[in-house]
Amino acid sequence: TKLMKNWQFTGPDGKTTAVDLPHTWNNIDGQDGGNDYWRGTCTYSTTFAAPAFDAASQEVWLQFEGVNSSAKVLLNGRNICTHDGGYSTFRVHVSDLLAKDNQLTVEVDNSINDRIYPQKADFTFYGGIYRMVRLLVVNKAHFALDYLGSSGIRVTATPEGAGAKVRVQSRVTTGDVTVTLIDRKGRVVGTGTGLDTTIEMAKARRWHGVEDPYLYIARCEVTVDGSVTDRLEIPFGVRSFRVDEKHGFILNDEPYDLHGVSRHQDRKGIGNAITREMHDEDMALIREIGATTLRLAHYQHDQYFYDLCDRNGLIVWAEIPYISKHMPNGRANTISQMEELIEQNYNHASIVCWGVSNEITIATKDKQDMLDNHRLLNDMIHQTDPTRFTTLACYAMCGPFNKVAHITDVVSWNLYLGWYVPGLFLNDLWIGFWHLCYPKRLLGYSEYGAEGMPNLHSDHPRRNDHTEEYQAVYHEYMLRCFRRHPWMWANHVWNMFDFAADARDQGGEPGMNHKGLVTFDRKTKKDSFYLYKAWWSSDRFVHICSKRFVDRCGKKTTIKVYSTDDTVTLMVNGKTVGKKTSSDHVFTFTVPLDGDLDVEAFSGLKKDTAHFHKVDKPNPAYKLVKNKNAQKSNWVDN
Repeated sequence: TKLMKNWQFTGPDGKTTAVDLPHTWNNIDGQDGGNDYWRGTCTYSTTFAAPAFDAASQEVWLQFEGVNSSAKVLLNGRNICTHDGGYSTFRVHVSDLLAKDNQLTVEVDNSINDRIYPQKADFTFYGGIYRMVRLLVVNKAHFALDYLGSSGIRVTATPEGAGAKVRVQSRVTTGDVTVTLIDRKGRVVGTGTGLDTTIEMAKARRWHGVEDPYLYIARCEVTVDGSVTDRLEIPFGVRSFRVDEKHGFILNDEPYDLHGVSRHQDRKGIGNAITREMHDEDMALIREIGATTLRLAHYQHDQYFYDLCDRNGLIVWAEIPYISKHMPNGRANTISQMEELIEQNYNHASIVCWGVSNEITIATKDKQDMLDNHRLLNDMIHQTDPTRFTTLACYAMCGPFNKVAHITDVVSWNLYLGWYVPGLFLNDLWIGFWHLCYPKRLLGYSEYGAEGMPNLHSDHPRRNDHTEEYQAVYHEYMLRCFRRHPWMWANHVWNMFDFAADARDQGGEPGMNHKGLVTFDRKTKKDSFYLYKAWWSSDRFVHICSKRFVDRCGKKTTIKVYSTDDTVTLMVNGKTVGKKTSSDHVFTFTVPLDGDLDVEAFSGLKKDTAHFHKVDKPNPAYKLVKNKNAQKSNWVDN
């Protein structure tokens, strides 16, 4: 039973209003800039009738799938549980606490403290009950519901020759366990019994990323005296993976290029209280661009989205929000969040690595305690899940010799050379220097990008002008750069979508990070989106850049085109003006600017059109009005 309707919310102003879930109280003030969004304790309350259940043979549990950041849950005035960590599932057994009619109250706290992550980062920490709340009625003989919010089942599929060995480990309250492996066509391909059973499959189709994300089902049943008392169906994939010092990431013994994006989960005017349809839209855009990997930053995402990654073949970097500033009092929270991340997501074929931290050296004072915390987490992950490797994302100012960069199995850097720092060529130098010093230690780019505003334009784009054109120039260079360094294990654009960061005031829109390839509302694909689609996707298309840069000055103008093809023809006002070939999917034409230009770009049967207009003076709306307090507007300084 879903408990999503008819809640009473007492907010920051002390007033009580009716709301439905999912809900956050920071969907507006967490996106408008000023670094002043309200952080504190708010209260949600609802009533519900006790579900029909047999107290002798059944149990009732409450399940929360995301409450940020801390939750205190009261049922009929009694404190029944607390949970610290705003991005994971937690449950509580309530069978013996139910009355005929029940009052459920949740005190939700996202206030500033020194023990629960995150506390300092370049995104908004929305407070609220922003994911599903459910009542579960189960037989007393069931898969464990009290183990770190997990399903109580682990499925480990190991390829062996043309087949596989599938180990299924179960936690149950009581009873026997039977396991049936089922393929996509519904055929039984293996069976086993017991709490820890290994089933051999003579033939097993590999889960092979976006090319073939083939999933099996492990149907797991608890039985008592021959009767089924609980059943769960766990999707799983059969795949092997590793990293190689010469070829980067290896999937099923084949080099597999990990090129992709990072994702924050929030939306304009909605915050983190998003729907499944919004998850679906995000995945569709990520698939359209042709990404093979996804960094789900900087916290545990919705289970539904991990399921989408499994079904769509995305290789996933999953992480906890151990970020920016190490807190000595937060060690226990890093451990509990990592334990929950692993146990709740162990069965996802898409996940290949666990991210320990992000940019942790930005504001850390106790470096030794931070290093100890990292080593503890790294060792714990290897003990808890020896099937996956560990990684972390280093801050740009963290040097290659910093000890934190040498703890995890592989490492990536958040580098914005050519955006915050002048000189795109520095990317090649930095990557080359790392490889010279550590030729056997795998490196990736966990973040790279440039801000791009669809309303800002320039004939001569420059670093920090926030134009759509400079963002495109930046990414054109980065794609060529990564092609020169094929040994890198993975590269992730920051970010797929613009997102809220209330401490920012840049690009003419406070409260936002505009490095996305798509706008915050998902309505506008920036030119850079089409650049990546041209490089990564097999979908044939032609895209004329800078369509929104309509008003132009001068005797000539440049028309840039992106396409998956290697040849593009350009027509202006009905006449062919050129045909060009390119090895990097970028085609540039210079044409006379005389009055209005109706432009058409062709490649085969694919075409795109645009209209440009000559003006005497530059349109002032295309230029960013600089913030005089730009230094103070950077989140790092807050």
